[in-house]
Amino acid sequence: MNVDAVILDIDGVLVDVADSYRRAIVESIEYVYGDTIEYDDIQLFKDAGGFNNDWELTYAAALYVLACREKPGLSIETYTGLIAASGGGPTAAETAIADELAPASREQVLDEWDRDRLRDVFQQLYLGGDLYRRLEGGDPDPDLDREGFINDEPVLLTPDTRERLGTWPLGIITGRPAVEAEIALGRVGLDVPDEHCFTMDNWEEGKPNPNALITLSERLDAVRPVFVGDTLDDIRTVTNAVEEDPGRTFHSVGVLTGGLSGEEGRRKYRSAGADVIVESINDLPDLLS
Repeated sequence: MNVDAVILDIDGVLVDVADSYRRAIVESIEYVYGDTIEYDDIQLFKDAGGFNNDWELTYAAALYVLACREKPGLSIETYTGLIAASGGGPTAAETAIADELAPASREQVLDEWDRDRLRDVFQQLYLGGDLYRRLEGGDPDPDLDREGFINDEPVLLTPDTRERLGTWPLGIITGRPAVEAEIALGRVGLDVPDEHCFTMDNWEEGKPNPNALITLSERLDAVRPVFVGDTLDDIRTVTNAVEEDPGRTFHSVGVLTGGLSGEEGRRKYRSAGADVIVESINDLPDLLS
């Protein structure tokens, strides 16, 4: 690929979040409601689209757990399929519940659905007691006052790859809050200026909305940027950017170090329109010119 800027997602690309963010999704629902989804079911939500924000994925998954108490036969494949058919994301999740449950059951589920509590438990699990106190400004639940999952994020980017990618202008687009993005980038060893980072704090729409990718390309003075991600929404972001900004040549790269892996991951990436699929970020430099 002939590119003039490299734009990266963080989770699943630069760091492995299987035992951090994804674990927090599963365990926060279980902590609040006593039941939860299977670990592998997280990918169904990611593939449905609109869940760049893992808090919102947690809310939608918890909604499913509560709905199953009212309608035990509701499969998670049906639920996430309805979400995808309605455009993805948390609003589509509520629509799916409205379609599947009788009015009285729906009201019961919504009464039990506590997004604030889910987010708070998620942050306690992910950050750990000390960091939760510093960043969230409160005391964790006594039984959650321990080391956070944030410490279980192996770095995927090798020093050699980091050095080689440093020859291009670099940008970041992530669903993380800014402070958590800063922690991850520090661990990876990338120093990216704030104006070249889009996080949850300065980008309300989230992927696959292309505004951040287009704006960042402008800031990097790039006409041939490549965006590297680990979800179908990352690929869709590039597709949408091509439609919105045809004056640039956008490239999309899907890595197989996130939730998508193996031949099935390759098939899904190809169906979404990925230009290139690589085993990991460390395969990227050899493809760039």
